[in-house]
Amino acid sequence: MAAKVQPTEAEEKRQQDDVEVLDVRTEEEVEAGMIPGAIHIPLDEVENKMDELNQKKEYITVCASGKRSDQAADLLNEQGYQAKTLDGGMQEWNGEVTQ
Repeated sequence: MAAKVQPTEAEEKRQQDDVEVLDVRTEEEVEAGMIPGAIHIPLDEVENKMDELNQKKEYITVCASGKRSDQAADLLNEQGYQAKTLDGGMQEWNGEVTQ
């Protein structure tokens, strides 16, 4: 199980150049809004699109509640990336959201 990051900490960390937010929700879920600047790769595509990600960056994975993002973070960590999951997912996110 991947390490978790609290929403307030994630809000601070995402401002750093070496941290990216990776949203693994479905296209339909993302249409309702996502964290500004987040990269969108649905969970079922993460394994095939890992080469689009930078191994030198830390990733905070996000989904609706935290279950899929935990799976995504585990996949990334197994392949040598640094990833944590947003605890509680978008349900707990109180920061900015863009359409």
